[in-house]
Amino acid sequence: MLGRRALLVALLVSLCTSGFAKTHIITFGKTANVQWFVTPEKSLPIAVRPLYVDGKLREFTSGDAHDVTDSSFVVRRAYRINDYLPEDQKKVPNWKWQRGEWLLVNRRTGNVSTINLPDFDPYYSVVSWYRDYAAYCGIADEGEKVFATVMQLGNKKPVLHKLVGPAKAGEQPDSECPAPKWQREPMRVTFEPAGGQATSFDIRGHSADVTEKPEKDDSAGSQ
Repeated sequence: MLGRRALLVALLVSLCTSGFAKTHIITFGKTANVQWFVTPEKSLPIAVRPLYVDGKLREFTSGDAHDVTDSSFVVRRAYRINDYLPEDQKKVPNWKWQRGEWLLVNRRTGNVSTINLPDFDPYYSVVSWYRDYAAYCGIADEGEKVFATVMQLGNKKPVLHKLVGPAKAGEQPDSECPAPKWQREPMRVTFEPAGGQATSFDIRGHSADVTEKPEKDDSAGSQ
């Protein structure tokens, strides 16, 4: 009898504890216009806003957020890097804004984590999100090749990673290719790299196939 009563008390305590579990409050702060220092000689204007978790600053972000599920979203990170040299006269940090990687934010746990996007280039790559898939033009390490890339959140390997042409190394950011375009049914994504031809891929779970172009119908001309 005593054992059953102790078990009942433990169950009630567990239910009460779970019912009063902490709810995390995730908010964005006021947007500020800053200069993104691409090179020491070149800067471009971008808008950044702070990301707060339970009232504490976690990251700075740039651009719009994308809701993946009702409990998680992704957003691009922005950060400041110290451009101070040991030879500089002023012994104070020289902060300069940079665009960074993408972040995954969990509303339930309050966790903010970095997303691994292979060959993602902070200067040239434009990510287009659909559900939990990220499509973008990746730039190889040597900076000479452009890859059509699709990553699914939670996977270590890309769903798609296919060479689509040489890198043009344009002077403008996001210039290697526009944001890839998604189609819902069937799930399909189209890449159009700078100076190249548009190529579409059907996405099937953890794999992708190139979409075959329909052959031209010459029957009308032969009549």
